[in-house]
Amino acid sequence: MAKAGRVLELLEALQDHGTATGPELAQRLGVDVRTVRRDIVALRDLGIPVEGERGRGGSYRLKPGFRVPPLMFTSGEAAAVALGLLAARRLGLEADSALRKVRQVLPDRMRRGVEALDHVLGFTGEVEAAPPDGETVLALADAAARGRKAAVIYTDSAGVETARELSPHGVVAHAGRWYVAAFDHQRQSLRTLRADRVTLVDVGAAGAPAPDGFDATAYVSRSLARVPWRYEVEVVLDCTVDEAARRFPATLAELDAVDGGTRLRLRADSLDWAAGLLAGAGCAFTIVEPAELRAAVRALGERLVEIAA
Repeated sequence: MAKAGRVLELLEALQDHGTATGPELAQRLGVDVRTVRRDIVALRDLGIPVEGERGRGGSYRLKPGFRVPPLMFTSGEAAAVALGLLAARRLGLEADSALRKVRQVLPDRMRRGVEALDHVLGFTGEVEAAPPDGETVLALADAAARGRKAAVIYTDSAGVETARELSPHGVVAHAGRWYVAAFDHQRQSLRTLRADRVTLVDVGAAGAPAPDGFDATAYVSRSLARVPWRYEVEVVLDCTVDEAARRFPATLAELDAVDGGTRLRLRADSLDWAAGLLAGAGCAFTIVEPAELRAAVRALGERLVEIAA
């Protein structure tokens, strides 16, 4: 743990427990007693009034009546922080303790508003959350920002662990899952990896630079759209690419302008599902492949006619 984070955790421990001995604090922080003593000095240097009592192991407490000053948030900032943490909790991230800490240091009026928001805020739709480890995401983001390599252990969908050396280019969140776009040095290619399957990040030397104009979000979106399923579907939509993009997100389908409209390519495990998706496109379309899709579209049309009748 970095010293700054450890000192803040020590301050939190003193706030939570009142008086605590050096060994008690050392056990909570996972350090030795000498480190606790050094961190107590660091707190005092920051102006935090930590009182100490001599004796075996020593004991420490914050000066009675001392409170950490409240965070100086505007109403808009408080709402933004609360909304961000509530959304993070929905994605499975460790947000509850962060919400409690924010509420503790907010002025009363803002704290009541944040608590009310926690109770009344709703989200539409369900998200299949697969949260990564917070420190892992921060390390991957740091490597991407500084152009560094990251040595990791990656667990694939079959549960097989492999050591990888990556040059991360970006971290992308989609539908409750987190992905990292990276150059995989073992495979000598760009890859999209699940961030929740990455462990033991060790940021090291300079990594491989991202291609010119590389967009991590667009790359991950294309990768997800190309996930192999049973059928590869290709149709030509009678509309522009911009119109098609409003119906079909990049994570679902690839869109290209062609003569007469927009070529759509996607993968599907069910042709009935693909037929229903295309029926909602809001425009005419021509099926290129597979031929079996024509039968699925025809059967859907017949069912809809029966229902309408």
